[in-house]
Amino acid sequence: QVQLVESGGGLVQAGGSLRLSCAASGRIFSFRVMGWYRQAPGKQRELVATITRDGSINYADSVKGRFTISRDNAKNTVYLRMNSLKPEDTAVYYCNALDYGPDYWGRGTQVTVSS
Repeated sequence: QVQLVESGGGLVQAGGSLRLSCAASGRIFSFRVMGWYRQAPGKQRELVATITRDGSINYADSVKGRFTISRDNAKNTVYLRMNSLKPEDTAVYYCNALDYGPDYWGRGTQVTVSS
């Protein structure tokens, strides 16, 4: 059974940095696409960034230049380095993994940015 487990969230002041990690277990081969989404209170879940197995990357406009996504295919792990954090980045961050069928989600990790 595939499980995605996020870690690295927390409370940080505006302008600070955090690094999120998401490890996938229960599977030998790396996923075609892995990514991060976030959901703020009262808002819909939105894309933050995705990265394919061969390294193609897509970012939401709101995080370009501040966030960096990366992955380690051998460890089936995806990372999100978040710099210059803003209060509007406060949300629960979810890891997502996808091949060509149903996708998988982690339970989320809270990121809170204080002003």
